[in-house]
Amino acid sequence: MRETTPKGLHRLAFGGDYNPEQWPESVWQEDVRLMREAGVTMVSVGIFSWALLEPEPGAYDFGWLDRILDLLHENGVRVDLGTPTVAPPAWFYRAHPEALPVSREGVRYAFGSRGAICHSSPAYREAAARITTELGRRYATHPALALWHVHNEYGVPVSACWCDTCADGFRRWLDTHHGSVEAVNEAWGTAFWGQHYTSYEQIDPPRLTPTVGNPAQQLDYRRFADATMRENFVRERDILHRLSPGVPVTTNFMTALSQCDSVDYWAWGREVDLVTNDHYLITDGRRTHVNLAMAADLTRSVAGGAPWLLLEHSTSGVNWQPRNPAKRPGEMARNSLGHVARGSEGAMFFQWRQSRRGAEKFHSAMVPHAGTDSRVWREVVGLGADLDSLAALRGTRTVPDVAMVWDWHSWWAQSLEWRPTEDHEARERADTFYETLYDRHLTVDFAHPEADLSAYPLVVVPALYLTTEAAGLNLREYVENGGTLVVSYFSGIVDEHDAVHPGAYPGALRDVLGLTVEEWSPLGDGESVRITGPDGASLTGDVWTEFVVERGARPVWTYADGPAAGRPAVTRHRLGEGTAWYVSTRLDAASLDVILGAACEDAGIEPRGELPRDVEVVRRSGDGGDYLFALNHTAHDVKVPLETPGTELLGGERASGHLPVPAGAVRVVRLDA
Repeated sequence: MRETTPKGLHRLAFGGDYNPEQWPESVWQEDVRLMREAGVTMVSVGIFSWALLEPEPGAYDFGWLDRILDLLHENGVRVDLGTPTVAPPAWFYRAHPEALPVSREGVRYAFGSRGAICHSSPAYREAAARITTELGRRYATHPALALWHVHNEYGVPVSACWCDTCADGFRRWLDTHHGSVEAVNEAWGTAFWGQHYTSYEQIDPPRLTPTVGNPAQQLDYRRFADATMRENFVRERDILHRLSPGVPVTTNFMTALSQCDSVDYWAWGREVDLVTNDHYLITDGRRTHVNLAMAADLTRSVAGGAPWLLLEHSTSGVNWQPRNPAKRPGEMARNSLGHVARGSEGAMFFQWRQSRRGAEKFHSAMVPHAGTDSRVWREVVGLGADLDSLAALRGTRTVPDVAMVWDWHSWWAQSLEWRPTEDHEARERADTFYETLYDRHLTVDFAHPEADLSAYPLVVVPALYLTTEAAGLNLREYVENGGTLVVSYFSGIVDEHDAVHPGAYPGALRDVLGLTVEEWSPLGDGESVRITGPDGASLTGDVWTEFVVERGARPVWTYADGPAAGRPAVTRHRLGEGTAWYVSTRLDAASLDVILGAACEDAGIEPRGELPRDVEVVRRSGDGGDYLFALNHTAHDVKVPLETPGTELLGGERASGHLPVPAGAVRVVRLDA
């Protein structure tokens, strides 16, 4: 049985990436003194240290790492110890230039950044296994060791390589997954455009072509690239499991749809002992706290609902976006506790001490350039105290209300070229559906399309272009057994090979939705349509319209104008004990809320109108008790209804009736049993 809790860590994790090698040893004593002052419980060490640990092939220098791990242990700080395989040394690339990845355009990347790795390279795999083995042997029983941290942010910045070594690996992968060249031809539909193959040797990666390449080949290559990275993780993980039993092994994910699109986290979640995640606010004009909540919910779902760990976020501004504003007073703590509310067993940062050199010297840190006489440091110390007061909730689980179906393979397939319109994006629909549920104060689990959905009264499907036959049957059974389903347009269209399901759209979802679609008619840039519904109400759609034909479903909203004027726009289908809704145009969050409100009524979900917009209320529950988190993202003091009295843990006062939550603040109540 795998160990899933950081060894020896009896409080919530609080700390960050610690890079002592960037500083003279005279700074280390000051670092650990400040860690004690801030209440730091764990730091990540050694993630980018390969060149220092192995300065020459086979020659190791662990002295500095020995000293820092001993110092951390002496000061009560646990260690998340990295294998530094994200950044091979310069000597390695000098000896093995073929291990540098090649772009789709045929350009080989150069040394000097991070993550420049061909994951198919035998030389890289051998070298990574060697340094991991040395670390495992040396530190398996070190008293500071709490967690092993393999690599760093797989898939960022490079997930796929198009070199000849990868071509050989791709051919082997195809044989494993398809079984024969004939099966590859069938899966890829190579009869189209005369692409038929008679041997694996004729198959190359989907490199740059004069026009659009085979979409099924491109989809399989994304799967191959993801699987190849995962193989390398598993190889390092298994070495550490053998040498260091009882210590969990992880790698830091980037589940937010705004941050990484090249990794199938459903598959990766099954391979790590503890799911961990990095999250950074994307300052693109959207409500950043909604993106944060969505990423946390998605990470928890990848963990199967179990507690997970926020391994990186920022104390204030980052440095890699076009514009990098500082976080406002109190925002760091609110962000951190938002992750904890949604299942994280702590809040860690990149990084401990702000770097003076390198590409991230303007990225915020726990100890900023301004030092300890700064707002950031004072907030860091305050957050450490808050997290210490919440230690009792360790092991409890976030309580969900509804589920959203999401699949990375479908996202990959939908993102390929020559789709009906460039204006439809899977991420945009997922963001909008999530925001609408968030504004209804519902906590969202994410679910694989073939997962058991029976626990959820409402399931939404914002973008499932690729829908397997098994997924279609799963959604049908969910509705027949009493569930309420809401499906958005351009879902159910193709199978796992990007082949259109036989018959009319929406393919695998025709039966559950009780309709067919004769044609799509995407709208022009800036065009919109009006749809009318009960009591003459009117909503506006854009980007997409359809010619829907009812096959058992009943129209609820109708196109009032546009290409499909007079046709159903939103339908409702009673099937078995449940109900399936279909939305055939793109609605913004406010309009979508009207539809989801009706679906919530079908699902028996009561409205939570007493809660103001941008005030989150999330529950964690388990053997450790029941906890209610209230996060106020507004500039106004609010009062949150409290059905069960309890003790507010950040202040210690009793709470009953209504919980006062000041502007920008967080309150956590341990509810009375």
